[in-house]
Amino acid sequence: MLNTKPTLKSTRKALLYLAPLLIITLVFTVWPLIHALLMSSYVRYNYFTNHVGAIGWANFAYLWHDPLFHLALRNTLCLVFVAMPVTVALALVIALGLNRIPRLARFFQTIYFLPFVTATIATGLVWNWIFRLDGGLLNVSLQHLGISPIDWLNDPHVALLALIVVCVWQGLGFNVVLFLAGLNRIDAKYTRVAQLDGANAWQRFTNVTWPLLLPMTVLIVINTAVTNFKVFDQAFALFHGAAGPGNSALTLMFYLYQKFYVDNQFTVAAASGVVLFCLVGLLTLLTYGYFRWQRRRLGGRS
Repeated sequence: MLNTKPTLKSTRKALLYLAPLLIITLVFTVWPLIHALLMSSYVRYNYFTNHVGAIGWANFAYLWHDPLFHLALRNTLCLVFVAMPVTVALALVIALGLNRIPRLARFFQTIYFLPFVTATIATGLVWNWIFRLDGGLLNVSLQHLGISPIDWLNDPHVALLALIVVCVWQGLGFNVVLFLAGLNRIDAKYTRVAQLDGANAWQRFTNVTWPLLLPMTVLIVINTAVTNFKVFDQAFALFHGAAGPGNSALTLMFYLYQKFYVDNQFTVAAASGVVLFCLVGLLTLLTYGYFRWQRRRLGGRS
């Protein structure tokens, strides 16, 4: 029998293999995160000489009183809590449908996955043409249905909705593939047993498929939420470098970009990044906790 107990030699060998990835992670992920946390507390900071005049909460106080930050926060939360459930629900429905036609599943997987691997800027430019007021594909289709054209890109009342549509479309394919992977891992005998017991399609889904699909659902929900929290490229390309008419599609990432690269308020940008990090972490913990409770409840019921 092989000895699987780790030894000092095997540990050193494992660390040697992991060293390149660990170094890259420390240099390009961990250290920038620590530096951003520190920079968020700097007051009267010279970015180019790295001189710190004082340390305090002035940057967070600035965010608290900045109407643009409040707008960016509100738009981002709206984007997350609308785009995320719509994306996950549509992906689940499509995956359940594709799971019933295994012969064509690979073909449709490729089609749905294409938006995910397409460059975001190219995607935004295509959607910019689709949403155009004059000659845009969407407005032409609406005119055929007897609906007046909508100025998606210049009307502040619908600009955020246009951004949500783009985010849902782009994130759909990857989630479909993940849901299909989760469905393929479910043993068909559970469904057959439930069918023999007289369970209908809805009962088989709620009592068999859904509980077994929960771990994959947790991954998809968290990944989709984090992705929507970090929306920037889509808005930048869709509105040609702006944040929508009257900042109506301003997101936290776009706000951070403007403060850092346009306004040169580096410490304020760092503080907004810390707020974004805390929001993502909080939502991740809440989502994970909810699904753990849901899994225990379903397990106890079964």
